[in-house]
Amino acid sequence: MSADAGRVAVLGDCPLLRHGVARVLETAGGPAFALGAGSVDEVTAALERGEALAGDVLLVDLRLSPGCLAEVVARLSGLGFAVLVLSSGPPDDARAALRAGARGCVSRRAGERELLAAIRLVAEGCSYVSADLAVGAVPDAAPPCHVTDRERQVLELVAHGETDHGIAVRLGISEHTVHSHLDRLRDKIGSRRRADLTRFALTHDLITASS
Repeated sequence: MSADAGRVAVLGDCPLLRHGVARVLETAGGPAFALGAGSVDEVTAALERGEALAGDVLLVDLRLSPGCLAEVVARLSGLGFAVLVLSSGPPDDARAALRAGARGCVSRRAGERELLAAIRLVAEGCSYVSADLAVGAVPDAAPPCHVTDRERQVLELVAHGETDHGIAVRLGISEHTVHSHLDRLRDKIGSRRRADLTRFALTHDLITASS
């Protein structure tokens, strides 16, 4: 994705956060900052006016309980936004947001570079989860299929936003082999979307260490 492609809206309790993200995007040369909103109602009103568009990345930073945040994420995802959640909670909170339809979760401790990378990956249709939000989650169910150690490694790198080429380099294998692993995982999971692979990995505690 080029630096000037895509649009980003921000939904957050803190005006400084909204202004700060706008400044980060401007300094980086894109994606374009589309909207800063303090409530879901403001976002939906902006959508009706055409100030926000389905397909925009929507960065959500709301101090809500995991259940309430999941409801907000589900509502916004249903409107067509690519939701990226800022979180300082435990990995279970990230899992709840991803289950509700978020494309990714970024730690509130993330720096500008990580935030920009996450936004751009989500804008491309990929997923992103900060390492500290993906470690130590408690599984709530056994995986419905067997996942090999190598497939687990591939899933972990997918969850952290690595490209197929990046996975190949990190694991010392060819991109063709990466594609073979991803094809098998997609057949097992029943989806070809990287966001769904990430949700599967988090839901079943298949991410066990920072990558």
